[in-house]
Amino acid sequence: MLTELELTALVLSLKIALVASICILPIGIALAWLLAKKDFFGKSLIDGLIHLPLVLPPVVVGYVLLILFGKQGPIGKWLEQYLGLDFSFSWRGAALASAVVALPLMVRAIRLSILSVDSKLEDAAMTLGANPWKVFQRVTLPLIMPGVISGFVLAFARSLGEFGATITFVSNIPGETQTIPLAMFSFLETPGAEFQAMRLCILAVVIALISLFISEWMSRRAQLKLGLSG
Repeated sequence: MLTELELTALVLSLKIALVASICILPIGIALAWLLAKKDFFGKSLIDGLIHLPLVLPPVVVGYVLLILFGKQGPIGKWLEQYLGLDFSFSWRGAALASAVVALPLMVRAIRLSILSVDSKLEDAAMTLGANPWKVFQRVTLPLIMPGVISGFVLAFARSLGEFGATITFVSNIPGETQTIPLAMFSFLETPGAEFQAMRLCILAVVIALISLFISEWMSRRAQLKLGLSG
């Protein structure tokens, strides 16, 4: 049986990962489509900024978020004053940190899926009178659904494992921001708590494997519906 602290960390991890993944899903699809379909001035810069969290140390990402979204940050101060949203030292901040580091993985997976779509199918829909939104909704989106699923699960798994940006931005607060990785960190720093850290490690591995299994199953179902299975 899981202890109360372990169960709280588990529930909080799933909540933060799910919220982060759902929130960035429409953003990820839009950015992936923009990078795959359009050529414009500054495209390389936007592409680089999107993928920057992949190469930056997570602590740097967390520090930038703290500067921008902290109580005295330009964005955080405005959000708290006008919308009542406070990201500092809260699970919302942890979700934001997870979303930032997971977005590049989602965009990359969906972008590759969009690039694999036969443009002739989209052109045919356009010639039949469909506007660009209808083409995307009725043709492109169903065809890239396996990639969308893969991108979502990758983002979810990355959010579950997020540590550096989260602890830098919102600290390690039990019951509020202490996810599984942060709880493991606390246990490793506590003499005699190595067994609890090992339990959480095994739990994290199991959740990751289940996520990958679900992703593979859903992708196969989507491919079967599209007649793309081998």
